[in-house]
Amino acid sequence: MTKYKLNNTARSASEVTLTSYMTGSMDSRKDERHYQIPELDTNQNDNVNSESNRNLDTSRNCHMCPHPCDFIHHSDKFAASLVKQGCDKFGLNELKVEGLEKNVCLCEKYNGGCKLCPRPSLAPTLNLSLDGKESCLSCHDSTCATHYNHTNGYPGGGYPEKEQVKGGSGSKWRRVVARRARACCSTKMLLRRVPILAWLPQYSLRSGLADIIAGITVGLTVIPQAIAYAGVAGLPPQYGLYSSFMACFVYTVFGSVKDSAIGPTAIAAILTRENLHGLGPEFAVLLAFLSGCVELVMGILQLGFLIDFISGPVSVGFTSAAAIIIATTQVKDILGLSFPGGKFLQVWTGLYEHIGETRLWDAVLGVSCIVVLLLLRKVKDIKVGWGEGERGRRVRSCVSQGLWFLSTTRNILVVLVCAALAYYFDTQQKAPFVLTGNVKAGLPQLSPPPFSATVGNHTYTFVEMASTLGSAIFVVPLLSILENIALAKVFSEGKYVDATQEMLALGVCNIASSLVDSMPVSGALSRGAVNHASGVASTAGGLYTGALVLLSLQYFTPYFYYIPKASLAAVIIAAVVFMMELHVFKPIWKTKKVDLIPAVVTFGMCLMTRLELGIVAGIGVNLLFLLYASARPSVTVTHAVSGDGVEHVVAAVDRALSFPSAEYVRRALRKAAPGPRPLVLDATHVQAADFTAAEGIKSLIEDFHARGQTIIFYNVKPSIAGIFRGVKPREFLHCSCRAELDRMLLQAHNQMQQRQKQRVLNTT
Repeated sequence: MTKYKLNNTARSASEVTLTSYMTGSMDSRKDERHYQIPELDTNQNDNVNSESNRNLDTSRNCHMCPHPCDFIHHSDKFAASLVKQGCDKFGLNELKVEGLEKNVCLCEKYNGGCKLCPRPSLAPTLNLSLDGKESCLSCHDSTCATHYNHTNGYPGGGYPEKEQVKGGSGSKWRRVVARRARACCSTKMLLRRVPILAWLPQYSLRSGLADIIAGITVGLTVIPQAIAYAGVAGLPPQYGLYSSFMACFVYTVFGSVKDSAIGPTAIAAILTRENLHGLGPEFAVLLAFLSGCVELVMGILQLGFLIDFISGPVSVGFTSAAAIIIATTQVKDILGLSFPGGKFLQVWTGLYEHIGETRLWDAVLGVSCIVVLLLLRKVKDIKVGWGEGERGRRVRSCVSQGLWFLSTTRNILVVLVCAALAYYFDTQQKAPFVLTGNVKAGLPQLSPPPFSATVGNHTYTFVEMASTLGSAIFVVPLLSILENIALAKVFSEGKYVDATQEMLALGVCNIASSLVDSMPVSGALSRGAVNHASGVASTAGGLYTGALVLLSLQYFTPYFYYIPKASLAAVIIAAVVFMMELHVFKPIWKTKKVDLIPAVVTFGMCLMTRLELGIVAGIGVNLLFLLYASARPSVTVTHAVSGDGVEHVVAAVDRALSFPSAEYVRRALRKAAPGPRPLVLDATHVQAADFTAAEGIKSLIEDFHARGQTIIFYNVKPSIAGIFRGVKPREFLHCSCRAELDRMLLQAHNQMQQRQKQRVLNTT
């Protein structure tokens, strides 16, 4: 007796062998044969360990046609690991042949020889693959009943109905809830949701040293940025520092991306400014708390799919516009000007009106700082050539490390030099620069976020504060998640990024930061790059970043008084200028020009109105494109001849049938076959349909019946066939194999000839 088994040692999807051996024979090795099946979908083998010894009964004929199959004839058993769950047969139609029509029966195609038969292949160059997404026509409801009749062990074929499941739907629902509850309380889930428990036991001294270096380096970067971002958000400078330590501590525990440095960002700052309306820091702190709550809820409900509605062109348009707006708001500090207004058009109007009030030394200092920062950014790329041998290599390594550290700490170096210069002029009783001024010393008090605020003579309640913030409560967390996940993917090095965990971590970070008077925080790409380049080993690097910020708050805030505003503005401009992704517009033009429309709409709306309105407009344009595509599917029409010589028209629809496209598809199919020839509707790519589409198909059948034409549906999935039959059409002809299709076409041709003869007789 010959048996076939799956060689499970070959786990590659491109190399799986079927080994034939004779049981009870000492010469089994002589009969060993290998048949290569490229691109085997191993996702079907989820239960291969538990079911690998399960045997399947087979008959002498192929399950797809009555032709004899040598493979089934010589084998009584088949490897269960090749069979889908809940399927007792292995249908040869699940083997797809590239370059041929789908669901072609291989026994029929190879004149009685199956591709899996132990005979030489008649077409060895064809590429075969197992497609686990396609339904198995040999064990589900099929339309080729004349060729085979298989019920899979259940009355009427297919799978059992819900009421046939033991215990009923109520007990099944309880079992699902219990299983999910056990999964949520498992050790694996605990390690996923609190990642520090996974990496802390393996934490080493070397990792600790790497985290210390990276944390201090990021801390030197974040201090000047935090002060500057507070100005971008329209807040006092200490609020930028308040936003830079608590999130670092919390992310160490809950964060899953070691390179992410949580803190104030340019986009979060400009969004905060646009929605504060000049009402004070209490609104920014409440916005951080509400943003954290929204992010936490999104993580619990696993709403990360909402990020997918922000396409690449929309993201490019938004970030480019945000960078230009941020840089524009800093131009007035570069020139030493002071006037109200923070929007793009307002700032340029104010610059035009107050350009005569420009302070010369502020402008000189600001432009000089921008040039120095851009030059220091390139210092790390200098190629060092210093001597030969081991000593020369060590010197080159030290010089390279020194240049990299100089480039990385450029922001703090420029700010310190400018502050020292301003202090010197202050000792000489001169004030050529506009200074930052007093920064509140000491650490913030740990207290709940403000749920009420008094501005002027009016006291805002929580509801009034939330309504004032408006759409920012949802836009800020959504864009913060987008920014953080984008950062995680950049430095993940191909590893899986748990978006749900990042949402949960970011939510907890914002909620905890709001307890220390923080504005909304997220992961910053610039600080993430510094973290990655510093060789950070774990999220523990945030501990040292947060500690450095706390030290600066406690001991160094009096010295922040002398930092010129022009130098902070230069830091912001030098950072955001690289956020402008205008270079992406050229490849978009070369790939798909229509994608420029949402990008340009987003870019223009963000500049001219508000950032959140711009991104909503871009998403709306993208959705319109998607709706138009669903309402206008492609209908490909070709002329063909069956094996019996019957000429017919083949129309293929390339996507699902839904209510927007129902009438369009009906008109297109009516035009596809204006003559008496039969129409074959290839539904291979139709994965879904609804009631309106079924009504349209019913009307289409009525139209063809009225003009004496036959319409045949080919490769209709069982679920879709059930939808079409639900509206009770006059005559629903459908099949799933070539032989049955040829038979139907021949029958339709004969009926057409009979009608023509009858018409001739009636006229005579």
